Amino acid sequence: MVLSILKRSALGAAICAAMIGNAAADDVVKKAEAELARYRAIPKFEAPGAPFDAKACMAGKKILSVPASSAIPFLSTINKATARLAKDIGFHFQVWENQGQVSQWVQGLNYGASNKFDLIEMLAGADPRAVEPQIKAARAAGTKVVAAHLTGFEQAVPGGADGVVPIDYKRAGELLGWWAIGRTGGKVNALVLIVSGALSTDSMMDGFKEVMAKNCPSCKHVVIDAPVSEWATKIQPAVQAALLADPTINAIVPIYDSMVQFVLPALTITGKAGRIPIGTFNGTPFVIGLVQSGQVEMDIGENLDWIAHGVLDSHMRRLCGLGEIKDPKIPLLIFDKSNAATAGKPPVDSKGYGDEYVAGFRKLWKLQ
Repeated sequence: MVLSILKRSALGAAICAAMIGNAAADDVVKKAEAELARYRAIPKFEAPGAPFDAKACMAGKKILSVPASSAIPFLSTINKATARLAKDIGFHFQVWENQGQVSQWVQGLNYGASNKFDLIEMLAGADPRAVEPQIKAARAAGTKVVAAHLTGFEQAVPGGADGVVPIDYKRAGELLGWWAIGRTGGKVNALVLIVSGALSTDSMMDGFKEVMAKNCPSCKHVVIDAPVSEWATKIQPAVQAALLADPTINAIVPIYDSMVQFVLPALTITGKAGRIPIGTFNGTPFVIGLVQSGQVEMDIGENLDWIAHGVLDSHMRRLCGLGEIKDPKIPLLIFDKSNAATAGKPPVDSKGYGDEYVAGFRKLWKLQ
């Protein structure tokens, strides 16, 4: 009799524990959806600073962009947008084309300094810490060096640069974490693709890990690390191997969306295409196209044209002695099946975010 009661008590306790566990999982999934919902609305323009006369300020000035790699569509699109703005405002803008090699960044910095550029931007992955001697030489020659779209709000100026144009990378990482939690019902076993050593990666992964630790401590993730210059050769076989080694992986998170083109073949080869959801970040047009076709579930987008405006606004203020911008006010917007069509079919660079910012910056720069 006593044993029977004990058995019934143990069974009841197990049922109660399961019910409590399910309720907690439901709560965290609801919280995840609430966090994501905030980033599905068309963003509003916020001026990052006071108005100024951009044409007068930038007359005769020169800016050189050294992107992490010209082969990354995200970066080439930003550079093209900046070139259009430079032509409209009336100053010289040039891109140092490269394939992601540090030696090529060195050449770009040397070129910019010797040709008397007023400012060199190290764009999104071109890390000043790898070229500190060249930055020091450029600054000594009178050229300002700024890391743009590389650091999070919470990170210091790297590598002896004059300053940064930061992005809220940590928040992007948090949203990727919330997506994974919501998508898997609080049972995350994710494959996360990163570029280690990049400051943007550090900031995003801090956000991702904090969300997991606070809201889903039993969730798991495995990391694949691939330098930008090795994406084309390393990502596909590494993802294939990971999926074969652990068939319970239930989400893939390439933290930069241009990685996705190398993830998809691995899913096809392993028979996982359409079975494991992909959530990513950047908003590159071809990846939003993959959201439309159902091959990618979510892309946290940044309007690449808005990035060009926001980064350039900061550069111009620096060159014109108007102070440093701590927050360029570049928003995030989630694209998924509910709104990916707003980006156009096929998706067009910077479409789907509204166009309020265009008039906002023109007014801010007194171009009207």
